[in-house]
Amino acid sequence: MLVRNVGNRARIVRVVGGGLMMLCGLVGLSATPLGLAVAGVGAASLITGMVRYCPACALVGSKPITGR
Repeated sequence: MLVRNVGNRARIVRVVGGGLMMLCGLVGLSATPLGLAVAGVGAASLITGMVRYCPACALVGSKPITGR
């Protein structure tokens, strides 16, 4: 089981920002290679926000979230 290491504020920013990046990458950049890359990064951000676990944060030693 994954230990949560993304807080509430970071979670909101990741979900909203990731969704906007996906939208901009697929619609705004017309699904060009750059647009697909932006959408991919946005999808990764969105997923880490939804599951509240970021592997990159775990690698650099981000402390787990305690409590609820």
